[in-house]
Amino acid sequence: MSAARAKAGGEPALGIIGGSGLYEMEGIEDLRWVRVRTPFGDPSDAYGMGRLGDRRVIFLPRHGRGHRVTPSEINYRANIYGLKALGARWVISVSAVGSMKEEIHPLDLVIPDQFYDHTRRRVSTFFGDGIVGHVGMADPVCPALGDLLETGGREAGGRVHRGGTYICIEGPQFSTKGESQIYRRWGVSVIGMTNMPEAKLAREAELCYATLALATDYDVWHESHDAVTVEAVVANLRKNVATAKVVLRRVIPRVGKACRAGCGDALASAVITDPRLFPPRTRKRLGLLLDRYFPPKGKGRRG
Repeated sequence: MSAARAKAGGEPALGIIGGSGLYEMEGIEDLRWVRVRTPFGDPSDAYGMGRLGDRRVIFLPRHGRGHRVTPSEINYRANIYGLKALGARWVISVSAVGSMKEEIHPLDLVIPDQFYDHTRRRVSTFFGDGIVGHVGMADPVCPALGDLLETGGREAGGRVHRGGTYICIEGPQFSTKGESQIYRRWGVSVIGMTNMPEAKLAREAELCYATLALATDYDVWHESHDAVTVEAVVANLRKNVATAKVVLRRVIPRVGKACRAGCGDALASAVITDPRLFPPRTRKRLGLLLDRYFPPKGKGRRG
């Protein structure tokens, strides 16, 4: 299915991006896997579309089913664009992370409210090629979604930490001890490889976005714990994924209240290029994002 044919209207949906270990969601009724072609290339995989209770959901395994795509190879623009094209209004990102603070133990749940982008190789915007947009990122997480994740995590019996900064590194290697100690001095809470530029693109797409971060280890900084290994991460991933599924089943039916943070209007004053100068090809590629504010000829502007 092309993005142009995907139905962005109608009933809004909740998008769920599954990180390492979360490649499918049990309990989705009427599940069908839909491939979407976007102007930015192919997403990580097909999208699993269906319903959980009264909520329409769209599930995307970030690394592809079978974990085939490295953090740097993920087509973040295509992933977010595809969710938007299919009608997502909210996005919950489930992500495995390392803890950078003593009080955040492996298997704890973290709902960060800030991100630090320490990546180097990733395209982090839909804009460019003649159209310039600058969205605000002071508060990158939708507080309403964060509230729901915190409540769901506590109800699921998890040890939950609300707030903190997620530093996103390029990967795919884990940190050196020197890097880990420097990040600790920066005051970050958790470390991962995938939430940037995902959060930036979600804001440009005017989606409510929040992360459910699942701590698997203490990275390599903790003197009394073994340095992070794939074996240790995978072992804790299995436990964390089971918890995440319980949290999501509690959160999904509650999503739907109006966003008080203005996530859905992020582009209202962000595009500063004179629309008379929009290059036609770029304008067409960004139609899903721009039509609301710069309608095609013959159509009125929508509020």
